[in-house]
Amino acid sequence: MTLHPALQAVTARIRERSAASRADYLARLDAAAARDRGADRLGCANVAHAFAAMPADERLRVVAQRAPNLAVVSAYNDMLSAHAPYAGYPAILRDEARRHGATVQVAAGVPAMCDGVTQGTAGMELSLFSRDVIAMATAVGLSHDVFDGALLLGVCDKIVPGLLIGALHFGHLPMVFVPAGPMPSGLSNSAKARVREQAAQGLVGRDALLDAESRAYHSQGTCTFYGTANSNQMLLEAMGLHVPGAAFVQPQEGLREPLTREAVRMLLGLLPGRHQAPIGRVVDERCIVNAMVALLATGGSTNHLIHWVAVARAAGLVIDWDDFSVLSAAVPLLARVYPNGEADVNQFQAAGGPGFVLRELLDAGLLHGDVLTVHPGGLRAHTRRPVAAVEADITWQDTGASGDTTVLRPATDPFSATGGLRLLTGNLGRAVIKVSAVPEDRHVIEAPARLFDSQEALQAAFQAGELTQDVVCVVRWQGPRANGMPELHKLTPPLAVLQGRGLRVALVTDGRMSGASGKVPAAIHVSPEAAAGGPLAKLRDGDVVRLDAVAGTLQALVPEPEWNARPVAQPPQALVQAGAHGMGRELFAGLRRLALPAEEGACTWL
Repeated sequence: MTLHPALQAVTARIRERSAASRADYLARLDAAAARDRGADRLGCANVAHAFAAMPADERLRVVAQRAPNLAVVSAYNDMLSAHAPYAGYPAILRDEARRHGATVQVAAGVPAMCDGVTQGTAGMELSLFSRDVIAMATAVGLSHDVFDGALLLGVCDKIVPGLLIGALHFGHLPMVFVPAGPMPSGLSNSAKARVREQAAQGLVGRDALLDAESRAYHSQGTCTFYGTANSNQMLLEAMGLHVPGAAFVQPQEGLREPLTREAVRMLLGLLPGRHQAPIGRVVDERCIVNAMVALLATGGSTNHLIHWVAVARAAGLVIDWDDFSVLSAAVPLLARVYPNGEADVNQFQAAGGPGFVLRELLDAGLLHGDVLTVHPGGLRAHTRRPVAAVEADITWQDTGASGDTTVLRPATDPFSATGGLRLLTGNLGRAVIKVSAVPEDRHVIEAPARLFDSQEALQAAFQAGELTQDVVCVVRWQGPRANGMPELHKLTPPLAVLQGRGLRVALVTDGRMSGASGKVPAAIHVSPEAAAGGPLAKLRDGDVVRLDAVAGTLQALVPEPEWNARPVAQPPQALVQAGAHGMGRELFAGLRRLALPAEEGACTWL
């Protein structure tokens, strides 16, 4: 299949733009790979320390017999339902490695925040930068430098990008991501959302809301909506960094452990002299473009317009929102999963899952098929799904036709001819909007602005009954440098209520929205942010704002001379002081100061 011209053009542009930085990256990778293995190269005291906790027979194996020694970097904790299944993974991975003459060491445990717990609280202001903390923690673990490869255990929002960024700084090593799967379906996501909207209006109390939330989030596994965590899994499949088809097998299913063990076997097959695909070579410009396409084709999380920019930077590659925009105009929307539809990820999996999406995109010339993957069969192997396992023998089969065309459609008959994300530009800056769940009659909103300095202020105005007319709610001082760019998902219920009352309403912010947000038009990640002197700091109450997702514009309809002459407002000092302390925010002050703009991945290490 001939590659789509848009795919070719964006890939070529990234390759050209990144030529010098990618060459430097690969040179460092090759230099690291050329060294002797750690157990042979390090001093005797270093080696003794490295393997002191191992059983004697394993020390002999790794030091004298030169057996492969695999690192495990785990984001296990039991605060996250998605990560709780990882508790027993090290023992499984170690046992499988022993069967194949290898050894395993848990090199690092990295932090993992549940955004569902911290949503709407001060803790959410640590969320974005926890990604870079996870990357650093991954690097600390791998810096022991005695490993031949690594298994990366993580699922959720910042954890996968953080692990991947950290891993790419050790790009000479082969690595495989090991997922844990989603929780079984509970109360449907749409039913949960209705109760949230009722609670926002005071129609139901805390007991009813807690009951609905507890029936939706009820067991181990990833939350079942298609937010950032599950978008992570789709992107890892598209990048060829998982065992094929492993993403959405539930923790309690019989296939889960065989797929986990297969990750060890696959990693051992990647070692020098075998398949040999170090992660820094796997993640090239084609791989990154494949991830972008998969995101767009499934209406995935807007957070990845930040995270995958940072991931690319870690591999010496430079991408921007223009690249996403060009691809979005060419990539069809193949999936309808909540919040872009009624189905959850378990229904998505049953209808064909990632394998169906990847096959359709490959056959349409919308993915690079000639990429390295952790499976020796290449990306085409990821179009098949595991269906049974007997010991180490896993059976995969072709995905076939969609099992439910309300959830998945072929590329020849998509839900939409274009992807689910749009770039907006104008005198208010550059922003992104997720349109895949927004009703078509809400793709253009023109209304007076109402400015808020925090999400709490907007919620208070809603509760006080102040929002009774068409309005563009502008929540500023929410960017990376201002307060760590929290998600503002708590605003979804009140804004959805206003929209449900027939008002034409939109959100404009330099903050983020949850990957679960959908039906209310929201121009997010506005860059440059207000705290850095961005245009949102010029906006005033009553200015008419036009958000046009069709034309791709975000404009304050203010005469140009007046707009140019306006002073730039400063954040209220009370807000600055309140956001500087508590919940550990003091410790993240340095990261806030170092953060690049959202379009540059909000990176803190460059």
